[in-house]
Amino acid sequence: MADVTLEQARAVKDRARILFAARTQVVGVGIQRVDGGFGLKINLQSPPPPDVDLPRSIDGVPIRVEVVGAIRKE
Repeated sequence: MADVTLEQARAVKDRARILFAARTQVVGVGIQRVDGGFGLKINLQSPPPPDVDLPRSIDGVPIRVEVVGAIRKE
């Protein structure tokens, strides 16, 4: 996979948030370094149901998913 620029990652961030939120509980979407370029990190409140297929990339931008639990204000 070619190096993804910061601009490319920013361009798909909102679309990724909408796509993932329609399938599971998203608590955050961020940009992170991936293999010399950039990608998205999707933070989930809980694991998605087994029958939900989440994309691994959008327009060539890699996506990493992590279950982080609920985000609370302290």
